[in-house]
Amino acid sequence: MGARRWIALGFFHLEPSEVVKLALVLVMVRYLREEPPKGGIRLLQLIVPAVLVLIPVGLVLKEPDLGTALIMLALAATLIFAGGLNLRALLGLALAGMLAAPIGWHYMKPYQRQRLVSFLNPQSDPLGAGYHVIQSEIAIGSGGEWGKGFLKGTQARLNFLPEQSTDFIFSVFAEEWGFAGSLVLIGLYTALIARGVYIARHARDRFGALLAIGLAALIFWQVAINIAMACGILPVVGLTLPLVSYGGSSLIAMMAAMGVLISINTRRYLF
Repeated sequence: MGARRWIALGFFHLEPSEVVKLALVLVMVRYLREEPPKGGIRLLQLIVPAVLVLIPVGLVLKEPDLGTALIMLALAATLIFAGGLNLRALLGLALAGMLAAPIGWHYMKPYQRQRLVSFLNPQSDPLGAGYHVIQSEIAIGSGGEWGKGFLKGTQARLNFLPEQSTDFIFSVFAEEWGFAGSLVLIGLYTALIARGVYIARHARDRFGALLAIGLAALIFWQVAINIAMACGILPVVGLTLPLVSYGGSSLIAMMAAMGVLISINTRRYLF
């Protein structure tokens, strides 16, 4: 839709922002791996992490890709908090976020602003900005308790639901498998995230623990925002559902994250 998010490599289209999410976790953990000073990480000590985060976030916003930029900010915030953030620094970051909101609104694309407005009242533009959310909610609701059956969802098969293989794949799943199937899918994601937290708790060093937390957070935030978006709880942003949505770069990046988690878990048995 006019966004420039992929690099054509001939046989493959690479989405750099998917790789950057993993790289951001590694860079942040590399910076935070030392034990924090007594009293926790202070606001002045966040200048370097802020630069490390804001440079890739700015480039991703330029594509534009608001969803991935939000994921990267959430990842950075999670790692800084897990690294031992001072309470004053936490309050300072919260204040800075509130002050930055009007600036962010000014630099948003018109369609991004419209998405936020339509999130509050999708019916104000049912055939435009609110169309995605309305059709997604219809699909999820029509699935009922047990769903309509595999490949029998009307919203998806009749093409009422847009972006059904990527951003709104959860709506398709909920329509076909219903509330019960959705609970199973969310339960599987919960088990995967819980396993990542378990690996972090039992890692042999601080570096491994923070890295496992960052990768578990990557899965959590992407799943939470995608499902909340499909249900109309959050504004529509372009995010895939990990390991379910169609996409080469996202799948490769997520499988790489799983591989690193397995490696961290294996290393605790090495002497």
